[in-house]
Amino acid sequence: MLTQAPKGTQDMLPKDSHRWHKIEDTMRRVCALAGYREIRTPVFEHTELFQRGVGDTTDVVQKEMYTFFDKGNRSITLKPEGTAGAVRAMIEGHLYAEPLPQKMYYVSCPVFRYEKPQSGRLREHHQLGVEVFGAKDASIDAEIIRLAMDVLEGNGVHGLTLHINSIGCPACRKVYNDALKAFLEPLLPSLCETCRGRYDRNPMRILDCKDQKCKSLIQGAPAMLDMLCEECAGHFEKLKAYLNALGVDYEVDKGIVRGLDYYTKTVFEIITKMPDGSELTVCGGGRYDGLVEQLGGPEMAGIGFGMGVERILMVQDMLGIAQQAPRLIDAFIVTMGDEARLAGEKIVRQLRLFGVKADLDHCARSMKAQFKYADKLGAAKVVILAGDELEKGVAKIRDMETHEEYEKPLDEIVKAIKQGV
Repeated sequence: MLTQAPKGTQDMLPKDSHRWHKIEDTMRRVCALAGYREIRTPVFEHTELFQRGVGDTTDVVQKEMYTFFDKGNRSITLKPEGTAGAVRAMIEGHLYAEPLPQKMYYVSCPVFRYEKPQSGRLREHHQLGVEVFGAKDASIDAEIIRLAMDVLEGNGVHGLTLHINSIGCPACRKVYNDALKAFLEPLLPSLCETCRGRYDRNPMRILDCKDQKCKSLIQGAPAMLDMLCEECAGHFEKLKAYLNALGVDYEVDKGIVRGLDYYTKTVFEIITKMPDGSELTVCGGGRYDGLVEQLGGPEMAGIGFGMGVERILMVQDMLGIAQQAPRLIDAFIVTMGDEARLAGEKIVRQLRLFGVKADLDHCARSMKAQFKYADKLGAAKVVILAGDELEKGVAKIRDMETHEEYEKPLDEIVKAIKQGV
């Protein structure tokens, strides 16, 4: 057990780090172009934040949170999603008093959920996401959707399908909940225990049940989209108009409700088709216009999305589009003898200062073994320093692809390497 990662977790090994960097860099670039700034929140928060924010009727709060008491007997939870922590930080930092909207993003945010590990779903995974506070117009809904698709497409995930829905506001949802409960009441004895518990507290959550029997029973349930108030219906029509203006195709999907209680109005999922014909959700999000006030802040609109880094990596693997690793070392210094090693250290330092990736042997290998090691590192050039060369004040440079060699004065080595890689 000592040398085995906990169930539902996995390591990011050095050989894969370039893929994570590419995903993160794409997120940073796309967000910066739209005026978003990075936020980082703690890995753990007070448990009440998620009970009040995410909702105590959700599977996340009821079944999946990693909750414990710290040494001060405070209930602490490893964050199961990114939005509640961002809202808390926004309130505590008084960002609502700054120019609005506040547009922020996070990269590789660790998220913890205790659930059965499966392909693309880990107990610890990492999310990319955005949160926007203080923007009511549907234009921001369309913006973050387009931004999410740009991030996915920038990482090679194409063939995306956008599914959108509206789940209304508290005013029209009350009317809808009454209609939904009337539909569900005769079905209650046949629904699972979890759904029966949701009936009085949050009947809409029943629509998100994963139990196949429940899913079959609730087919034909009334749709929130058909019972929106005038404001919510108008917002949804504006969203569609903005998406059309941005050239984003979409499908209206009345079945999307999302799994967290804080959502209002717009909810969406972005889906990609896999080589075997199956579909996989790669991003989800929506509005949460009442969450800031619910957590102790002013009345303020909010919207965001989240997507899993590990899921993007999995999709890249399945599509055969995993990014090739960049060259690890541009130039390797092969040395023989202590004097040559000292000279090699100076050259390595100079090369690095000029932006050339350079290294030399640190394991006391023979010259032959150093060449083999340089080849394994993928070095484009090898600089050879030995007694004879040092006496003449020169070094040999070998092109590892053509195997051509030529001599250069020691004070011209850096320039020659810089020009040749």
